[in-house]
Amino acid sequence: MGKKVKWSWTSALVGATAATLATTLISAKPKPPSFRLVSLTALRFNLNGSNLNDEKFPRLDADLILNVHVTNPNILPVSYSATSLSIYYDGSLLGSAQVPAGSQQPKSCELLRLPARLSGAELAQHAKRFIGDVAKREMTINADVEICGWAKAFVWGPKFKVHVDSRIVVDPLLLDVVDQENESRLQICVKGKC
Repeated sequence: MGKKVKWSWTSALVGATAATLATTLISAKPKPPSFRLVSLTALRFNLNGSNLNDEKFPRLDADLILNVHVTNPNILPVSYSATSLSIYYDGSLLGSAQVPAGSQQPKSCELLRLPARLSGAELAQHAKRFIGDVAKREMTINADVEICGWAKAFVWGPKFKVHVDSRIVVDPLLLDVVDQENESRLQICVKGKC
């Protein structure tokens, strides 16, 4: 008749573990990370000269630290490459913040300290609106960033791209964050291409 199969607890345990892991990975829908600007810290103001029509016009640039709270809601740790966050005021590029390459554990939160530089010359182009914002102590800035990374799951490492759009209201005198809206969109890369 048929061959007798020998029962093995080790094989059953390995099979059950593999089935559970496969089910978890397949059923776990990836979620975009969440980002929240906690605070801004002014480091220094740089007085720079620029040559325009052979005359020197000083401009005041600002170096800041953006403290950003990041949450990875997923069951896998992630790594990401360095990128740049663009900061806009009244529709014009005001400056940028550097996001260094890094990694984050699953289901965890981190506080990132991002160095940023804002252009005084660009802000001067919007002087009337800026003066009004200082008077009412509410300045709306927009920011966007695209982060490319990969998840770590044994030998499988799916790549992803996250695009974040932010609308942030700050007090331009005290640099307090008054209000913000952040929208994250996650794209899983198919066959390594986003």
